[in-house]
Amino acid sequence: MGKMIADLEGYFRKLVRGRDELLLALEQEAREEGIPIVGPLVGQLLGLLVRATGARQVLELGTATGYSAIHLARACRQTGGRLLTLEWDPGLAERAQANLQRAEQNASAEVRIGDALEIIKALNGPWDLIFIDIDKENYLAALPDCRRLLKPGGLLVADNIGFQGAVDFNQAVFQDERWLPVQLLAFLPEHSPERDGLLLALRL
Repeated sequence: MGKMIADLEGYFRKLVRGRDELLLALEQEAREEGIPIVGPLVGQLLGLLVRATGARQVLELGTATGYSAIHLARACRQTGGRLLTLEWDPGLAERAQANLQRAEQNASAEVRIGDALEIIKALNGPWDLIFIDIDKENYLAALPDCRRLLKPGGLLVADNIGFQGAVDFNQAVFQDERWLPVQLLAFLPEHSPERDGLLLALRL
């Protein structure tokens, strides 16, 4: 067996691709205001997953200032799809909408204001991909509707599953044979926090 690369985190930090001025500005804003964002690596992963799956109907629970929504919407533009992103805080939702407009993604995305847990109860499927990034204590409550809304073969992605509040959610997905899950412990440069977990789960 060969030797591991020295300073793995430093090595992989250098492999994160550059971002445009808007994304860099949102990253700086997040640092200054303490706004948790997915960061460049997870953002690029989200875009990759949309494109790889050909997702056309994409739902995001938790918008904040729209950092991840920009990545998702740009990918939806490539697939001919559309993003619906949900944010309970009107101030953040307004900022997200403005940022999507700056990114020229208004045609690919809609920001809806309200409690994500309530909004998804009124939605109909099928959806191709759902990304969850709300309060971790609400992940478990959102899970039944996520399963209802996703098409068979649809993809559920959850951020921050390394948080204590996500423990019950993690176990519920792991123990439910109707999901095919992969729970990853990862180093995620510029993520909040950088050492966290991600869930990818296929709806069977």
